[in-house]
Amino acid sequence: MAKQTGVLRYSGNLGGISHYKMKGVSGDLAKIANGPSKEQIMKDPAFKRTRENNIEFGASAKTAKNLRVGLASVIKNFSDPQVAGRITKVFKAINIEGVGARGKRRIDLSLHREMLDGFEFDKTISFGSVFNAQFSITENAARNESTLEILPFNPMDYVNAPAGATHFRVLNGLAVVSDVRYNAAQKAYAVVVPTLDGLNDITYSPYLSLDAPIAANTLITSTLPGLPTMSTDVSVVNVIGIEFYQEVGGEYYLFAAGNAMQVGKVF
Repeated sequence: MAKQTGVLRYSGNLGGISHYKMKGVSGDLAKIANGPSKEQIMKDPAFKRTRENNIEFGASAKTAKNLRVGLASVIKNFSDPQVAGRITKVFKAINIEGVGARGKRRIDLSLHREMLDGFEFDKTISFGSVFNAQFSITENAARNESTLEILPFNPMDYVNAPAGATHFRVLNGLAVVSDVRYNAAQKAYAVVVPTLDGLNDITYSPYLSLDAPIAANTLITSTLPGLPTMSTDVSVVNVIGIEFYQEVGGEYYLFAAGNAMQVGKVF
């Protein structure tokens, strides 16, 4: 893959070479512009399979976006530049397992929850590499509330904090993701339960000192707004994360690096 080093700027392609940007990569990238035209892909019978793949990929990307929107208030503090594509990859894998003809296969997270379980929002720093205290996640029978319970621990032994940090907070978060199905009448994919899709709640622990042992169990309970009745074709993505802070004059300043978040459970 070539990188542009000159000052020439243009859109489209020039001399059979096109330049483009990639999120998370500095500079301009270049590639040979070849392959079929957009009109060929949209109309030519030879590209029927390509059109089917494009439709399903678009639906997978939209489902991934629905999850990211549900976690919008926190995801920027924990994610790498490729997180959108990595979540889309998970939903595309779920789509491949789905029922239906190509181009119309379902995206049923409710049937494949294990495929999202353990997902790290920053591929360079895992939650387990930062936080090693014993904990459990317990959801209620109605699936609209969960409690993260952390057993007593000494942060100096079980928390890998960045230099300069004085405090940390642990979060327990919920985001509802509806299954997505192809709607023949609309000729497009749509969420099955739009009234539940995107519901969320993020709850934090108090600011905890990195220098003081925590003698009691820490309980962090998140509750979906309105305590909705959950249907079988929606899933609750339960994320757990840790953020680091520096205390200065009684104020807590969030660190831009060293934070970690993962999908702790999907139910």
